[in-house]
Amino acid sequence: MLLERAKAGDKETREEIFRMYRPLLIKNSMYRNVFDEDLYQEPSATLLNCIRKFQI
Repeated sequence: MLLERAKAGDKETREEIFRMYRPLLIKNSMYRNVFDEDLYQEPSATLLNCIRKFQI
């Protein structure tokens, strides 16, 4: 399972999960049809934190 490997510290698996959600992160980082880096950073960090804290 991807989350198990990511939680165990597999960097490639964390990156794979991040790539899966990247389009959603980008979509939610748009403000008036313009990409906002600040709006992208916070949910990206939250996603990585959730992977680390996820209870399996």
